[in-house]
Amino acid sequence: MVSEIKIGDVCDFRNYVNAVIDESAFDKVMSYIDKAKLSGDAEIITGGKGDKSTGYFIEPTVIVTENPHFFSMEEEIFGPVMTMYVYNDDKFDETLTLCDETSPYGLTGAIFSSDKYAMIKACRALRYSAGNFYINDKPTGAMVGQQPFGGARASGTNDKAGSHLNLLRWVSPRTIKETLIPATDFKYPFME
Repeated sequence: MVSEIKIGDVCDFRNYVNAVIDESAFDKVMSYIDKAKLSGDAEIITGGKGDKSTGYFIEPTVIVTENPHFFSMEEEIFGPVMTMYVYNDDKFDETLTLCDETSPYGLTGAIFSSDKYAMIKACRALRYSAGNFYINDKPTGAMVGQQPFGGARASGTNDKAGSHLNLLRWVSPRTIKETLIPATDFKYPFME
């Protein structure tokens, strides 16, 4: 499916992945990919290339690691890069703890499962791990105007764009006090 992803200008709605914001972001994301290529702890199974000749385009890149503390598992990479860690079935609880404690970031999270018990367990265990949490849905699926969106932890202030909860972030309260009888002394009544 990754090979079917179209990369290009956002003006063409057939494109699913657009360029990263600027050359600095391109260089930073590519440095993560290059580091993964050189690591003995991971393997890039798809993608891994970038082109900045016209725009700053990076192929969707999937890294697989057996090290749950691999650097790309703990970083917040703003580019089309995903790192996968495959855990043993009997280590589900341990893996949930690992997800909760591994990174200071918490923008989004997701669980994919047909086991309702596992979904509920993950939702509870990861309640502070992400500003938005998805069950059986891609973690980029916030519906603007219907579902608030925002990060937790070091991924933002946990304000939720797309909802009334965000409104207070855009206002500047002003308070005014008027005294109709002017003060004749600096002291407050409790000081006497």
